[in-house]
Amino acid sequence: MKPLLIVVSILLSLILRSQQIIPLNEKPYLDSLKNVANGKTGNEPRANAYYLLSNYYRNTDSIVSKKYLMAGKILGKNNSFLTAKYSYYEGQYYLDKNKEKAGSSYQQSIKALSKFNTEESHFLQSLAWYNYGVSQKNKQGYPFLVKIILEKSIPLVKKYENSRNLGFLYTQFGIILTYNAEFEKAQQYNEKAIAILEKNATNSSELFFAYFNMASNFCYQKKGDEAKKLMDKAEKLIKPYPESSANAFYYYGRTLYFITKQMNVEALPMIEKGLVYANASRQNLLAQMFYLNKYDILRKLKKYPEAKSILENILVEKTLIIDANNRKAIYKQLASLNEEMGNPSQALNWERKYSALNDSLQTENVKLEINQLETKFNTLEKERKIIALNAEKKQKEFEVSKKNSYLWGLSLILLLIVSLLIFLMLIYRKNRKLSEQKEINFQQKIKDSKQREELTLTKAILESEERERERIARDLHDGLGGMLAGVKINFSVWSSNHVDASKDKDFNKILGQLDRSVSELRHVARNLMPESLLTFGLETALNDLCEFYIRKDLDINFQLLNIEKNIPLAVQLNIYRIIQELMANAVKHAQATNILLQCSQSGDQFFITIEDNGKGFEKDVENSTKSMGLRNLKNRVQYLKGKMEISSDSQGTTINIELTIHGE
Repeated sequence: MKPLLIVVSILLSLILRSQQIIPLNEKPYLDSLKNVANGKTGNEPRANAYYLLSNYYRNTDSIVSKKYLMAGKILGKNNSFLTAKYSYYEGQYYLDKNKEKAGSSYQQSIKALSKFNTEESHFLQSLAWYNYGVSQKNKQGYPFLVKIILEKSIPLVKKYENSRNLGFLYTQFGIILTYNAEFEKAQQYNEKAIAILEKNATNSSELFFAYFNMASNFCYQKKGDEAKKLMDKAEKLIKPYPESSANAFYYYGRTLYFITKQMNVEALPMIEKGLVYANASRQNLLAQMFYLNKYDILRKLKKYPEAKSILENILVEKTLIIDANNRKAIYKQLASLNEEMGNPSQALNWERKYSALNDSLQTENVKLEINQLETKFNTLEKERKIIALNAEKKQKEFEVSKKNSYLWGLSLILLLIVSLLIFLMLIYRKNRKLSEQKEINFQQKIKDSKQREELTLTKAILESEERERERIARDLHDGLGGMLAGVKINFSVWSSNHVDASKDKDFNKILGQLDRSVSELRHVARNLMPESLLTFGLETALNDLCEFYIRKDLDINFQLLNIEKNIPLAVQLNIYRIIQELMANAVKHAQATNILLQCSQSGDQFFITIEDNGKGFEKDVENSTKSMGLRNLKNRVQYLKGKMEISSDSQGTTINIELTIHGE
């Protein structure tokens, strides 16, 4: 097996996915963030703590990560810098879930952060550009990512020459060069990173990963002794923190070293120790890399059945084979392994899968493009000097030409003519713009009029619907319900004097059925018009609604934040109906076993977030005329001048709603 074909690409994918620098001493860092978030230090430090907590949990607990993200958004709503940071951390949250959504969030953050000229803003912009490149990697390839790093990310922090952030970006770029077998250039950038970090961030996780990345680069060049020196340095940094998740990377580095030195038996204990850390911190991709190296060792030891079992489990687990190049390499390994084991039919089957996938993948001259981009970056200063010299030369030539009075006079005449033409053009464009603006204003008035008519119609329909619900509920509860209750009482009194309980069991059964019918009638009446909402308010009614849906196989987590008591009753009723429809969809259609419902208020804005782990639904269902529940839901959101965002796939559904609360 040639590990360079598989393991290096997986290592790159791992670094690109898990790119978030957390201190090696993880627990105090986490406790400190939680103390700030739960304290009374002001909105800005608490919002920053919420964002960092969201980033910490984004790969291990999606629900907790989203909870912290939304809490930070609420606290930073009135702060433009915190709002810009929210877009960045929203991109982080979606990076492994929805790359299209993540890319859009990163671009929003870049645009908003560019208004602030601070080191923190520049670093966040550089990370946003970097992660945008990561989100587009599968679509546009590694050359696009390299271009982003060299032309966008690094220039933003290059002005801070001794910044640990610059060191971090250098080592990230070194990983990409290693992946493309540009080992010497990768070493140059790793050395730059280590020089900066050893001087300015001596005990940092950035320095630990710089040692690890450079050691990996040496391993892939079969320079085991040089790799060991760097892993020894990494060990000194990580040894005081046995609970840190970074230990998984330390043991992976040791595994690569032993494999490089062909000490395969010694590598196996490193793999087992690394797996303990990787599984404990849910680093699934790193765990699969350990298994891949274990497969390589077992095959060399001629333990073919065990080696084959590991590869088959990797395919079942699916983390690695999301990348088509990794899947192709594993198919090739299974083909050659089955051939060695004397299974020609299975070997042929895997070889066919390999060939089909290999033909479908487009090849690209990545190495050439990276060299071109890297050369362009390194010669940027020279080009700037040439441009400056050319500008100086042109300036001198212009000064000489001014001495010629004839040319000067001619230039002045031409300038006057051009100025006149420009003036006439500006007048023409101004008049045309005024005409266009009038047309736009007219069309906007028509549009606003239509919207007002639609809102008036929607309001009338909703109010009529609620009045009819209230009338039916009152008639059922006070009219038919009272009559049935009276019949039940009369039957009970009559039966006590005329019915023998031991002989007339059927009568008692009928009486029980009548009792259940009365209870069901009252349940229907309460559903039509919830008494708890009218009597105790929105918070109690929503709690009752959640308790109604809770059952043995369904867990509902309901969270309220800053809900005020003075919300108009009509608005409370509409909010209740919206959440009632959302809960019904999650329980009846999505078949969810876990639902998170969050409601929060900030001034006149009311936020609703509901997440479930159900089966999701197709995109076109949202716009289908047959989906009456979603149509009613959109009408109520529109009535409250709100907006709704739906994200659904086979892993579940997330719906975010923002409503405007105001008096009639």
